[in-house]
Amino acid sequence: MSLSPDSKAKFNLRGAQILLVEEGSMALDILVQILVGFGGKDMMKVQSVAEAKELLGKATLDLMVVAASVGDGAGYALVEWIRREGPESNRFVPIVMLAAHTPQTDVMRARDSGAHCIIAKPLKPVVLLERILWVAREQKKFVSCPSYAGPDRRFRFDGPPAGGPGRRHDDINEDLGEAIAPNMSQDMIDALITRKKKS
Repeated sequence: MSLSPDSKAKFNLRGAQILLVEEGSMALDILVQILVGFGGKDMMKVQSVAEAKELLGKATLDLMVVAASVGDGAGYALVEWIRREGPESNRFVPIVMLAAHTPQTDVMRARDSGAHCIIAKPLKPVVLLERILWVAREQKKFVSCPSYAGPDRRFRFDGPPAGGPGRRHDDINEDLGEAIAPNMSQDMIDALITRKKKS
């Protein structure tokens, strides 16, 4: 499942082995219908962490979609188990998590468990497609250390893409010279960025 960011190819999951882990049968059916729309044919559906672990030992997967709520929040623990103790053949599988609510704490928990990303429910097909494409394009390296195992969480901002609008270190054609006025004091900077309460 590898796509170039510039690819015009039609996205298709036809050859992908996908494991769906979701508690309710209706939620599983909705997820299946969405992925069938993306060409998915080889999908395994489970409703518990125990069933997921059993299947992980039998098949090599290309994608997992895991609901955080499975087993009263055990979806996070499942992802962490896969990254640290799961079968070697599936330790690096792309994992997209789903959650009814995605406060910052849950986003960080999903990230820290080793998931590639987390999506809020109700699930929109276009959002799931965008996240799957992002995972396929990014191809993040995996990190393993005592406190974490999973895709590299570090983020490097390189600015806007080359050739587009915006400033990059290599698009300034002239010498900028020295500042002609004194720098602002920290108090002046703080005053500019601190929100003022409305009266």
